Amino acid sequence: MTKKRSSREKTVRVKTAKKRTIASTRWLERQLNDPYVSRAQSEGYRGRAAFKLIEIDEKIGLLKKGMMVVDLGAAPGGWCQVAAKKGCQVVGLDILEMDELPGVDTIQMDFMDDNAPDKLIEMMKGEKADIVMSDMAPNTIGHRNTDHLRIMMLVEAAYYFAKDVLKEDGTFIAKVRQGGTQNELLAAMKKDFKTIKHIKPPASRKESSETYMIAQGFRG
Repeated sequence: MTKKRSSREKTVRVKTAKKRTIASTRWLERQLNDPYVSRAQSEGYRGRAAFKLIEIDEKIGLLKKGMMVVDLGAAPGGWCQVAAKKGCQVVGLDILEMDELPGVDTIQMDFMDDNAPDKLIEMMKGEKADIVMSDMAPNTIGHRNTDHLRIMMLVEAAYYFAKDVLKEDGTFIAKVRQGGTQNELLAAMKKDFKTIKHIKPPASRKESSETYMIAQGFRG
């Protein structure tokens, strides 16, 4: 279970240095005061995002030993670590370089590259996936509608890939923005999956607009 911060713990304040912007100072202050960052360091995870998947798994029981899991947007590797610790076979892809992880097969590649889906299927070695999970997110520009369209483009691409590789009764997880999935895409997903829900795990920062869509029971 997630530990709550004690009311007696002191908040760390960071002074703005000469070469540090106000924004970077605020980011550093937030990191130093984030209990999930401390837990990630103490428990050996590559980032606080690992706890998002842990909390989703605790809530709905996704990960089981022997499952084939495909992680899109895998860097720095927190979600891969969580799945691997559960005994899953894990294939991961990210546009950023990622250090090796035991029991995880990764590749540095842009998922929007035309060759990326075939490369992932090759890495799966003929197996179908039990879970396709996407924590992908584009760089934001601060324009709400544009940022939403950009992330939904990634979600849609990940969804069509999932349809190609999932086993019957498989699960698709994707990060979306608050407001959920666009109506047209959501309607298509409802035909392909038995249940669809949106979850914002406690590890997702309150000020963040992100939430996670979980589509379960792929009809094949």
